[in-house]
Amino acid sequence: MTDRDKQSSTQSGLLGRRALLRASTLGIAGGFLLPTQAAETLPLWSTHSGSAQSEYGGRSAFVSDRRQTNFGNPFGPQAGVSYTPLATLNGTITPNSLHFERHHSGIPAIDPNVHSLTIYGDVKRALRFSVDDLRAYPLESHCYFLECSGNSFLNTLASAQDLSVQAIHGLLSGAEWTGVPLRYLLDEAGVDSSARWIVAEGADASGHSRSLPIDMARDKVMVALYQNGEVLRPAQGYPMRLFVPGSEGNVSVKWLHKIKVQQTPAYSREETSKYTDLLKNGKAEMFSFAMQVKSVITSPSGTMSLKRRGVYEISGLAWSGAGSIRGVEVSADGGQSWVAATMQSSGGDRALTRFRIPWHWQGHSAVLQSRATDSAGNIQPSRTLALEKYSAAGFYHYNGIQSWAVDSQGQVKNVFV
Repeated sequence: MTDRDKQSSTQSGLLGRRALLRASTLGIAGGFLLPTQAAETLPLWSTHSGSAQSEYGGRSAFVSDRRQTNFGNPFGPQAGVSYTPLATLNGTITPNSLHFERHHSGIPAIDPNVHSLTIYGDVKRALRFSVDDLRAYPLESHCYFLECSGNSFLNTLASAQDLSVQAIHGLLSGAEWTGVPLRYLLDEAGVDSSARWIVAEGADASGHSRSLPIDMARDKVMVALYQNGEVLRPAQGYPMRLFVPGSEGNVSVKWLHKIKVQQTPAYSREETSKYTDLLKNGKAEMFSFAMQVKSVITSPSGTMSLKRRGVYEISGLAWSGAGSIRGVEVSADGGQSWVAATMQSSGGDRALTRFRIPWHWQGHSAVLQSRATDSAGNIQPSRTLALEKYSAAGFYHYNGIQSWAVDSQGQVKNVFV
């Protein structure tokens, strides 16, 4: 960062860690002194017995995190989505009950005792695996993000929508996934040397299926059985799902029950009429699996209101389907200057990374932005650059920089810069 950038970032209110510690000693970070008598007053909950334990743990009655659901699909509520409340969470692991959902035909109630996975097609031997069969294999656990390819599409529209980070970017979650590497099962079936693709199909009523190149299917792809330590929930594909790290969410087929090995893609409905990237020349890119490098400030963010002047922590998430996050920069002046944020978490390959940086807001207007760089050297583009390649009718894989405008009253809105 140049001297000019340092001066500009100081004027915009962004602070380094040492500056925040100095600010705390000056009393501008939000704390205040209490009289000794007030500090010794005992609250009710420390003088009376609490409630008893339960069979399945709940959360505090004072916590109101909820997914935001959208039942506006003309085909019915079963073909809907729900959005993770990014603004109220911290860290990089999304609780299972708050993980985003996307369904094409509702959530099937599958009996694991009769469900199975069949691998067939261009293989030496067709194999069928029960849930218990899969649990007997060496399992692996990895933290990965999962993002719907249509996440953030509202920012591809002509005008900025005054919505929350949940409503705009909430089709994103992070979890620890545990399962069987798919290559083990393919090797056991004996893939024919001429085979180049697999076609994975789910057991829901939509018949959702997606094609994957065989080399990709052997690289980190798993048949997942657990999420964050517990068996998959029905909305996440119970009793088994395909999980393809770093790729658009619809490729990680839920309720997996068939994998066909063959020489060509299936060219299914979900990879022709949908989930293709329409270019300005009228052509469409197919099988563009990877989600691009991206970040978003989750707090302060859209529809929030800053209640006081002083130091706030700017916090957000960064991720990339091309690898890990190398760094995140933050701007408080709409991209005129950038300051490196601190990595709150050590993000792994294709995992969410939490970043943060202190910001001293003195009642002035500001535009907050974040810009991520991944381990492959990809830099998150501006909105203009992110839209440059695609048709105005396209909305998948959008990864442009998010801008949150803060006015002098502390109101935060989504804007285009």
